[in-house]
Amino acid sequence: MADALKDAPIKTVQVEALVVMKIVKHCANTFPTAATGSIVGMDLNSVLEITNTFPFPTTDIANVDGGHSNDASALASAAPRAKNNIAYQAEMIRHLKEVNVDANNVGWYTSATMGNFVNLSFIENQYLYQKDNDKTVALVHDVSRSSQGALNLRAFKLTQTFMAAFKEGKFTTESLQKSKLTFKDVITELPIAVHNSHLLTSFLHQLPAAPTKAEADMPTSLSDILRADVKLPMYPSVDTLDLSIDPFLEKTCDLLLDSIESHYTELNNHQYYQRQLAREQTKITAWQTKRKAENAARAAAKQTPLPEDEWQRIFKLPQEPSRLEGMLNARQVEQYSKQVDGFTANVSAKMFAVKGNLLPE
Repeated sequence: MADALKDAPIKTVQVEALVVMKIVKHCANTFPTAATGSIVGMDLNSVLEITNTFPFPTTDIANVDGGHSNDASALASAAPRAKNNIAYQAEMIRHLKEVNVDANNVGWYTSATMGNFVNLSFIENQYLYQKDNDKTVALVHDVSRSSQGALNLRAFKLTQTFMAAFKEGKFTTESLQKSKLTFKDVITELPIAVHNSHLLTSFLHQLPAAPTKAEADMPTSLSDILRADVKLPMYPSVDTLDLSIDPFLEKTCDLLLDSIESHYTELNNHQYYQRQLAREQTKITAWQTKRKAENAARAAAKQTPLPEDEWQRIFKLPQEPSRLEGMLNARQVEQYSKQVDGFTANVSAKMFAVKGNLLPE
């Protein structure tokens, strides 16, 4: 029974409130540059408890050699895979063990802007953690969405089907059809629960609350409703009367269009490959037909036939491009579509409410 609970997959992620505050503070300080760090904790009865976190050290952009020397976000996104950060993480975990706290690495965290996190760097980072320990997750904190007043913290992990495909490194049309892998099978989201310590919970219960009436007095007639005084709030809000489009909705739509354009670019590349392949196959077929005719003439003349497999040396078939980028773009488009659906709920209600005044008579 104990072994069964130990091998049970993760169903929920429980994050300590202190960890949430550390992640939010780190991501807000480095915005708009991506922020990454390591998370530690333990898994217990299908619940992954995250009890501590620490950020990865920042890299001096001026002293970095490589293709991403001018891209701070790219360097920060690749920080979990850097050799010096892996050594730094092991050293930090060793120090945590010395002070007798949870020192099991259970994943990493990163910041995002408007839900833009589904990319190859994110997949490579999570694969690096999950290939050694399946009970690791990636926490994604969306700084832009959280700036609206509601915490946006989500947990993701790679699916087993995608892990097997990524290990092989083959994302061709044939391999995807055989494994039935789609863009929806790349990552899976886990529910998050924020946990407070007993001391903090006791403090929250001791905070004085405004007295509230147990039950509301229901009106007995229409005259009671008409005579009732309208109780306005002390600070009335006019945000509900604002008919302007949410700026986050506009930004999300722009990012959605960019992702769709990237998807069409990948689709055009694959169509170009298919045209190249069809052109080469036509040449091979013509060469094979000609060689068979030559061999038939040589056989009639009682001569040694020429080999018919020389086309493999003469012609070179084009290599099929990887479909991984297309899958990630499709997954990102789905992410943006869900955000647009959430943003348009309030805007659509306002537009329907004033539709009579907007339409011409």
